[in-house]
Order: sequence, then C-alpha cells, then structure tokens
Amino acid sequence: MDIDRARERLETLHRAVICTRRRDGSPQMSPVVCALGEAGRVVVSTRETAMKVRHLQRDPRVALCVLGDGFFGEWLQIEGTAEIRRLPEAMEGLVAYYRAVSGEHPDWEEYRRAMVEERRVLLEITIERAGPDRSG
Repeated sequence: MDIDRARERLETLHRAVICTRRRDGSPQMSPVVCALGEAGRVVVSTRETAMKVRHLQRDPRVALCVLGDGFFGEWLQIEGTAEIRRLPEAMEGLVAYYRAVSGEHPDWEEYRRAMVEERRVLLEITIERAGPDRSG
C-alpha cells in the first residue's frame, strides 16, 4: 500500500492496536485511538506513565493495525518511528488530535486541565511503511 493512500484512510479510521517492543524484544500491544496529524504523521494520545511510552523511549519503532468501527472490514497496517511530545509542548497537538477524532469539545479549558492531570503525551508516528491492507 502507498503511504499517501494510508494517510487518506487515516482520516476516517481511528481505532488501532499499537505494538511496541519490550526490553527483551517481545511485542507489547494495546488498543488506542489514532488520527492523522500534522505533517502526515499518525498521532496517539496516551498517559506518560503507560508502558508503551517507556518502550518507545528505549526503542522508537512501532507498528499499528488500524481498524474500522466494524472490526472485520477495512483495515491497514502501518510501521514507523515514534516521537514522544510532552506537555506543555504537546497541548495544541492534543487539541488537534481530539478535534480530528471527536470534533469540538464542549469545554476546552476542562479538556486542557484533564490533559495535565492525566499527564498526557502525544505520540507522533512517522509512517515508513504501510500495508498490507487486505486478507487472503
């Protein structure tokens, strides 16, 4: 699959399973919500204390299996490298992430406070490979 085609699909597909690597090299996977962010990167919001963040600090390689709402159906695989953006620098990216996934928040000040209280970070993933995107 072409990377530009993957970016197009990321405008509507937001559910994913992210795969990082533990210290011993084995996979660690967890469900996330993703969006297409600035400069064509995939963005994911997570807590600074999450294991995926610790793994990515040590090894920035990451893979995502991005799925549609129906689970079976449209999907794609993305591989790349992640950069961790922390607060306060990450705040406007977190706002853009929310807008891309959910639209307007009813109270942006409340949202910003929650991001600080939850110690949120923004993972910015540069897509290096995309595909396959079909079974069989």
